[in-house]
Amino acid sequence: MRSLLALLIVTLAMATLCCCEQDPKEPSGSLSADSIKIKKEVANAFVKRQKRSSLYERYFEYYKNPMEQMHERCENYPPCDYLSDQIGFSLAYNRFFGRY
Repeated sequence: MRSLLALLIVTLAMATLCCCEQDPKEPSGSLSADSIKIKKEVANAFVKRQKRSSLYERYFEYYKNPMEQMHERCENYPPCDYLSDQIGFSLAYNRFFGRY
């Protein structure tokens, strides 16, 4: 196990030395604005824009169906939540909040 850990540390140290090599043109080691910028094509390769959803999907993001609202009401009330684990949601909800 120790040899594996030592090998990992040596590998990381070598990778750090290779990747963090200073540019001979800039002895101070500071990065210029040109070296930080990337092309738009490269940026789009790993940053994906969220696609727009249909009107139907947007409606259901904002409004929950009544059964889901009842489940959340029961989950937020600890005695109902506990009882729903024991005897089921419908019986627990009827006991604490009446008929649904």
